[in-house]
Amino acid sequence: MEITDNTFARQFETTVEEGLVSVEYSFQEKKIFLTKINTPDQFDNEEFISQLLSEIMAIAIERKLKVVPILPKIVVFFKKNPVYKELLPPGIRL
Repeated sequence: MEITDNTFARQFETTVEEGLVSVEYSFQEKKIFLTKINTPDQFDNEEFISQLLSEIMAIAIERKLKVVPILPKIVVFFKKNPVYKELLPPGIRL
């Protein structure tokens, strides 16, 4: 999967057959807040979204960022993938 960090639009992007899938973010200090997942209307592939989020976690690790999940779907991802809980900032409990 090829992910582009569109810093102008503040989102990670990848293309699927149905169109563009993106995860919007904002930064504050050394934290990245994942705020919204955008998918094409006909797209409903939770496994793909999970894989995309895993790739974004790898980017956060590489950039030494803490991840703040704002969206409930991303909170569920963290609960299903406890290996990434180390990316949560102190004080964030899921």
